[in-house]
Order: sequence, then structure tokens, then C-alpha cells
Amino acid sequence: MKRRHLIYLDRSEPPKVYRCYSKQSYAVYRFKILINPSDVVELDAELGNHILHQPLKAAEVFQSVCFIAVKTLSLIGQLQTETQINIVLKLTHLPPLPSYGLDLCEFPLDYTSQRFYMMQGIVIAMTTVTKYTQGARFLCSDEACPLSKGFQYIRVHVPGATESATIRNDFLCNLCASSLQEDRKFRVLGDKQIVEIIATKALHAFQGHSNNQPFRFQSVTIFLRDESVNKMNIGNEYKIIGIPTCVKASQTAVCIEANSITFCNSKVPSGISDNFRCLLSLTSSSCWKFTAILANIFASQITPPGTYNLLKLCLLMSLVQTTDRNKELEDCLDILILTSDTLLIDRLLNFSINLVPRGIRHLVSTEIFPTLSRNKYGTGAVSIQAGSALLAKGGICFIGDLASHKKDKLEQLQSVLESRNITVYIPGKKLGEDIDQQMTFPVQCSFWSFVDMDSSSRRNAQKINTLIGQMDCSLIPANLVEAFGLLINCNESSPCHPFLPTVQHTLKKAINPEGLLYAASRQFTTEDFEKLLAFAKNLNVEFSLEAERMTHGYYLASRRIRTDSICGSKLSASALKYLVFLSEAHARLNLRNKVLKEDVLIAALLFETSLTLKYGATVFCVAPNAIFPFELYNEEYLEQRDLYLTQCQQQLEQFIATYGPGTTIFSSDE
Repeated sequence: MKRRHLIYLDRSEPPKVYRCYSKQSYAVYRFKILINPSDVVELDAELGNHILHQPLKAAEVFQSVCFIAVKTLSLIGQLQTETQINIVLKLTHLPPLPSYGLDLCEFPLDYTSQRFYMMQGIVIAMTTVTKYTQGARFLCSDEACPLSKGFQYIRVHVPGATESATIRNDFLCNLCASSLQEDRKFRVLGDKQIVEIIATKALHAFQGHSNNQPFRFQSVTIFLRDESVNKMNIGNEYKIIGIPTCVKASQTAVCIEANSITFCNSKVPSGISDNFRCLLSLTSSSCWKFTAILANIFASQITPPGTYNLLKLCLLMSLVQTTDRNKELEDCLDILILTSDTLLIDRLLNFSINLVPRGIRHLVSTEIFPTLSRNKYGTGAVSIQAGSALLAKGGICFIGDLASHKKDKLEQLQSVLESRNITVYIPGKKLGEDIDQQMTFPVQCSFWSFVDMDSSSRRNAQKINTLIGQMDCSLIPANLVEAFGLLINCNESSPCHPFLPTVQHTLKKAINPEGLLYAASRQFTTEDFEKLLAFAKNLNVEFSLEAERMTHGYYLASRRIRTDSICGSKLSASALKYLVFLSEAHARLNLRNKVLKEDVLIAALLFETSLTLKYGATVFCVAPNAIFPFELYNEEYLEQRDLYLTQCQQQLEQFIATYGPGTTIFSSDE
């Protein structure tokens, strides 16, 4: 077996050697050997089997081979004994076979063998970095013993070993049975971090599924050491190769000593369903028809087609701004809904978040943002728990009714909406230090929430005078309302939200909960919408020159008319960012790579409607139902809507030409 190991080392990349030392002298030499299982098995199947299924024994053989080679070639003069060599095997991957996967959702949990497994999961908690003993030198306490000198007793950390396995005071000399004493000046320390992950499938527990099927999940503890420290971030999904270190039958607890870590990127879908492809072709003559039909038929399991179209369009646009890729999500679309029917809105939003992989339903019993907790492994580190917002990385965090959150949590939410990051303060006394620490995490998700406008506290509150079109949001902090990008009013008594179809839909669903009540539900399924959103959100879009000029023109004009000498401008710098995000979202929802001025029009109408609810109407007066002025029954109504939106576009251009300083709107001829 030594010969096999030597042949592999001779034919592969030389191992990287790390001299682990104290200030006085070298004690341990770490040999990191990168192993490609495919290459090993092709070279020597028996050697490959030995490395994959008995890695601790394979490391011992590599230790012996490396020691003989180093001594024979006189490579390290200070090396005296074989125990001074610490072998670290790093695997590039594992064979894609079921027996190498560690899945806590599968039974039985027979993972007691100390060999390599691969697990994929999402980080839900992590500790601060602490130290562990990488290696230590012991000497016999009897000075007359030959082993009271030299490097005969070197203890190094091996996967699965605890700190007490490396450093203890009850070791005995093999020669004279005297107690061993540690030579502390040769102790070598390394970095250690503990991370908790959950299986990707367990994320369904946070998505608010309405079915009553029982399920359970548990986190898996990952030990990161040395080069692997700080390689994982809360909320990200990783593939981890490692060795299970402890399985307690009474607690079914699993810990893994990480060997290698790989970030997981979701596969980009190849396309959309045939039904949507056909619909896209039929509506190709218009820039507005396809998204109008999408909003009309979306979530027909929850609300009948034709109701809540404005809200459903905004939800779809927010969903296509999510991402599954390893990149910062900056184009978030936060939505705050004013409604009197909280039950229906709650169902609609809960249905929508389940269409993307990272749609998280925040539970009142949990925390939205990261919190500190005691580390249960007693390493002296503080554990940082993710919270709903970090778990929703790249997706949607649905936080429910704003009234269910306390004042301090709402202030924290406002700060996050404005800065897009959250800072966790760690008192020094928790770490045994004099200096406090802080860690900042980016919050890369969109927030959805609603406010019950028919609550008892609101009915008893004194009405304040409002401007034309302005909603009385006095129960919500004004700065928090401003922090949400879109404010949407869902008033069931208005022509935009007819009450009778919703009542009929509710009664029919009560009689037949699983039934598909509408032709649209059968023709365009939930799976079709999932594929559509997955494809659309991965489109790379760019602005056309006309769209860019119109966006800046509208922003400058709107900022100008909403500025007074006392309070200044009511539009923040983030307003332009939201206009860009809305335009990009509408283009993506149309499955286009280029943002057109027709997309900017939808963005401007949505944004102006939101501004009107916040501050009242202005010169550029937009009707509450401007985007859906007619009920969409057939092709004729779609044509009427296109004509209406064309008129709105002309009004927008006139508004920009009048109030936008230094901007010019070019016609297509020019």
C-alpha cells in the first residue's frame, strides 16, 4: 500500500507543505495533498477505494511515505520523527453515487463509518473564529527516560477528534509509564469555526406550505478549520465534502469535519412552457399585452382571474428580480400593501413566495434579522443565528402584518430597507475579551408586508387631513412607509377589485379545495409559472437610449414638482434606483433583454401611484387603475388598454418636457 501511495504522489501534483510552528521552533509540518478521486481510481482502483473509504488510515500511509521521502532526500533538516508530519487530504469531488450522499431526510441514518460524504445545504448559523490545537509536543516527565527529549510524542488533530483528544494531562510514556508533560512552547494553534446548515429540502419548513403533511428537519454541524475558515456565508448554499465525526443515536446528532467547500449555483432553465411560448407569440405585437395576461391569470387558485391585477403584476415583477446566482442582489423590489382583506392577501403572498427557491415566510415566533446565542459546543465562540431575512438571500422575505411586529423591530426593518445591511454587535465579555466586535451582513432579499386598514386600532384612531389621493397611513411610521419601494392600495370596494367574484371563488374553493375552477388554471399551471419566473429572472437586461432618457427625465421632473422650500424634496436618491428596477422587472417579465420606453411607462405609473398614496396627487395625475383601466375579458379590451397606455405615454413625455430641466424626449423619427 505504501508503494501505491508513493506512485500516486510521484505522478500527481506535489503536496503543499505548511510548517506549523511556534516562535521558538518548528514542531509539525502539514502536508496538504490535493486528491482527484477520478484520477486515483483510474491509476489504481484499490488505492482509490482505500482513500475514499478509509481516509484516516490512508492519511497514516501518506504520513509514512512522506516521512521516508523527506528523510531520504534530506528536504527538511529539522524533521526528526514521523509523528511531526500531519497529512491533510483535500478531495476535489466525490463520485456522484447515492452511497456518498449524506441526506438527513433519508432513513436509516447509517453514517457512523468515518469516510467521506457529500452534503448540500444552506447555512443558518455560524460562530466567530476561535483557536484549536493543531499540534503539540509532549515529553516524558522522568528526566532519566530517553523519551524526555526529542520529538517522539507529537500529537496532532485528526478529523473527528476533540480538543481533549489532543491536549490532556493523563498521557503516559510507552517506555517507562511515567506521565507525559506538554512542552507548551511547541504548541501549534489553528483557526476553527462552527457552522450549522440545513438540507436544501428543509427550506420548505420556512415557506408557509398550507398542506398539513407532517415533516421534520434538523441542522447539521460543520467544523471548519484553517484554510476553510470564513469560506462560508450565512444564507448561501454549499456542497460540503467531509467526514462525519459523531453520531449520537439518542439525539440523532450529526457533525461533519469539512474537507472541501463549493458554492452552489442553480442551473439556468432552458426555456418556458409551450403554452406561455404560444401566448408570447400571439402578443408579440404589443409591449404590454403579455404581462397584462400574466397578471390577469396569475394565482387563479387563490383569487379569480381579473381581480387584484395591479397587485399580482407587482408581485410578478418582484419575483423576477430575485436571483439564484452567486452575486449580490441589489435590485430588490419591496412591497407594502394596504388592505382590508388580510386573509386573502396573506394567501396570495404566501402562494407567490413558493414559486421561487428562496421565498421565506417569516414566523412571528422567530427573528427577522440575525441574533446572538450561546454556542452549545463550548468553544468560547458566539453563535450568530441567521434569521428570516438572511435565509431569504436572493429571494423574498414575507414578514406578514406590520402590526404584528414591535416598535424596535420596525425601526430595525426601516434601517435595513434603507441601507441593505444589518450589523450584529458582539460584546467583548461574551468572547472573554475587552474589546467589543461587530459583524455586518448584506441583506439581499425583497420584503413583502401588508397593513390591515380595517383593524380596530385604526378605526378608533383620529383621522388626519389628507391630500387628494393620499392614504391615511398615520399608524405606520412615515419613514418606514417611505423605505418601501412600492405602496399598493387593495381596496375591495373599488371597481378594480369587484367583491362578488371573490366571494363566489371562496365558496367554490370551500366545496372543492383541490379543484381547478378556471380554464386559465388548467392551461397555465403553477409549474408553468415557476419555469417562467426561473427563466425570466436569469435574463440579462440593458436599457435602450430612449428608456434611459425617459427614466431620468421622469425622475427629475417628479423630484422638481415634489420639492418645497421647507421640507426639501420628498423623493430620495433611491427613487431613481427603484424606477430602474421596475423597468428592468417589466422587461424581464416580457422575456426581453432590452428595456424599452414602454417598460419605463409601466414603472413610472406604478411609482407615481405609490407616490400619490404617500404624498397626494400632483400635476402628473395618475388614476388608481391607470395600469388596468378595463377588465380584461378578450382581445378587444386588451386593444383598448394599449390605446389608453399609449395616451399615458404621451402625457408622460409632455410632463417630462415641461418639468424635467435639461432633458429631451426624442420621438422615434428623430
